Amino acid sequence: MTNGEIPERYLDGYDRILADVSATGRRLTRDELASRRALGEQAAEAGHGLRALISAHLTAARTAWPSPGSADGALTAVQQAVDAFAEGFERAQLLAVRQEEAVRREFIDDLLYGRSDLGRLAERAERFGLRLSHAHAVAVAQGPTAYEEGDPVPRQVERAVIARFGDRNVLLTTKDGRLLCVAPGHQDEVLAHFAKQAHAATDGGRVAIGRPQPGPGGVVQSYEEALGVLQLAERLGLEDPVLRAVDLLVYPVLTRDRQAMADLVLDTLGPLTSARGGAQPLLDTLTAYFDTGCVAAESARRLSLSVRALTYRLERIHQLTGANPAAPAHRYMLQTAVIGARLLNWPTTDL
Repeated sequence: MTNGEIPERYLDGYDRILADVSATGRRLTRDELASRRALGEQAAEAGHGLRALISAHLTAARTAWPSPGSADGALTAVQQAVDAFAEGFERAQLLAVRQEEAVRREFIDDLLYGRSDLGRLAERAERFGLRLSHAHAVAVAQGPTAYEEGDPVPRQVERAVIARFGDRNVLLTTKDGRLLCVAPGHQDEVLAHFAKQAHAATDGGRVAIGRPQPGPGGVVQSYEEALGVLQLAERLGLEDPVLRAVDLLVYPVLTRDRQAMADLVLDTLGPLTSARGGAQPLLDTLTAYFDTGCVAAESARRLSLSVRALTYRLERIHQLTGANPAAPAHRYMLQTAVIGARLLNWPTTDL
């Protein structure tokens, strides 16, 4: 053993190379360099540290140091040998990193798509700090551009989360250009902090948080729920930077029976299509009116209308549909139909 740590086999032939080079003044041959690289790869695969390995090479060089007159050639040989050895070491480490990244990516894909046996998936999850027997929740952040692992934005968010909570039981990754955080279901503070950091790092991107779901399949359920919230926010034009699935459960309920919702939209709002300019301006009027709590002045401001013009539009809606937006008895039906129209992208899409 060299330096009390490094086995001598990683220095095999090193002293003979130094002796021959110091005697002849030649440079290392191609085979000699290849042998150093191979030993470097073997040392890396065995888990030895590069610092200790280089120290062992320098110690061996000092032991086999030639006469003073040939020091320059010997130093050149040491430089070549150590450089080749380090190159092999780094190549092995890079391969190991790539293999680890491939294993991690395969696990994440299986985790989020539920494509693997749940028992086997739970076993693999422990390697990445997740205990899938417990409930987990997923937060998904979407920014103006797509992100991949290793990009500056994901690294910035990951550092911020790990600095505060550590990496135990938390998985930070990317999927389909979005940032993801998987955390135990009872640790909502982790997801809230991730949402805050992701919103800032993505220059105002939106974050959706799924509900905690139990068991090995809970992660994919929470992930799909968060994706659904992002799609819902886009359809409805929701402006909140952080949206929670638990706060929006009414919308999936409304769209569970698509045909029934389509019938409600057409029966309630269909007459608006006969208005000058079509249904869209009047639909936008109802949307603004309901979003502001039926406050005419604020609705008019949002639509860049006068209050008188807004009032005329509401009256026109009443005439066409027979439902008065200002009347409590009609308001719920109209508002539900407006939400359904936004969810079903009517009138742009035929129902």
